[in-house]
Amino acid sequence: MTRQGIDYIINGMKKVKSGRRVYICHTYYHAYIATVKELVGRQQIGGSADIILSTMSNNFESLEGRLVRSGVFDNVYMFDEKEDVTSEEVMKYHQDRGNIILNLLQRIKYTKMLGKLQEDYIPTDISKYDDVYVFCDSDPIGYYLNYKKIYYHAVEDGLNSGRLDDQARNANKGAWPLKKAMAKLGLIFIESGYSKYCLDYEVNDISANHSVPDNVVEIPRKELDSRLTEEDHKILVDIFLENPDRVLAQLLGTESDNKNKKPNAMILTEPLCELDVREKLFGDIIKEYEKDHRIIIKPHPRDLLDYEKAFPDVVVIKDRFPMEVLGDIKGFEVDKMISVITQMDNTYYAKEIVYLGLDFLDKYEDPSIHRKTELLDR
Repeated sequence: MTRQGIDYIINGMKKVKSGRRVYICHTYYHAYIATVKELVGRQQIGGSADIILSTMSNNFESLEGRLVRSGVFDNVYMFDEKEDVTSEEVMKYHQDRGNIILNLLQRIKYTKMLGKLQEDYIPTDISKYDDVYVFCDSDPIGYYLNYKKIYYHAVEDGLNSGRLDDQARNANKGAWPLKKAMAKLGLIFIESGYSKYCLDYEVNDISANHSVPDNVVEIPRKELDSRLTEEDHKILVDIFLENPDRVLAQLLGTESDNKNKKPNAMILTEPLCELDVREKLFGDIIKEYEKDHRIIIKPHPRDLLDYEKAFPDVVVIKDRFPMEVLGDIKGFEVDKMISVITQMDNTYYAKEIVYLGLDFLDKYEDPSIHRKTELLDR
């Protein structure tokens, strides 16, 4: 880990006044990383924090109550963040005028209007915090912070998400240098480190990103994890597993299961192919590994295949939780983590990652269905 990264964890990127922090999250993964950062941060610099959960694109179900009970955060706020499409007034300034100058002039207005749209829904005064951490600042909250001139720390949306998509540049094709300069003046908003009010852009691994802004800061998730205490791991399990007793019983197995214990192989499913083809695909994966492993299936939230019915002899974990929390469970080990196309950088607790890829999927489905991007690039 870089010296800069260590200093960032311990001291923050600016002088702390009263140690008040807030984390603004849009997904379970965001909330998990925010909690880890806070557990580590309070060990080093003290202070306290609040957390804001945006419901714009995610249903957090009972997470709010579990976060409150944990005591990690002083306050847990729900935020009814508003997309631009909810306002005709905002959308008036989100049309192609056929001219770069006209488009940029209306974008200045759009930036202000989308930020202002959030004002009645912000659940607490964000300006009162010494440090504001925002996951996925491309969402309207980034425009709000730009509108209110509030400085903040941006945190990458997903682990190594820059490897998959250079989001800021892709969203601002054409006149990139001009747009970047306008963002630095606060006239328009560009996410992921390019906003005038973005102090720094935090990523897990700089080398995994295609290109990065000058204010990028590398803080490896493994480094954060290494600073967690045994009690911290327990807190994370209690927060992010809605039914920890049931899930732990499934993952760890019974005493009789463990007499001739095989190493665990966890298969992450995806809503691939038609249901009958999908059943055959994952059935073949199970056959490949079941002789030497205890098979655990973690269905994708949008996967409607009934894996318990299709494969009654394997363990099926239906509960919704960020995969990282599996690394917090004492006594649980994963020998192989297997997926077809799901990225698994976040499963650093697994001994081996088995990524089957599109070549494997080609055997079950017409490649033209799942290789659309490649075909377009030809």
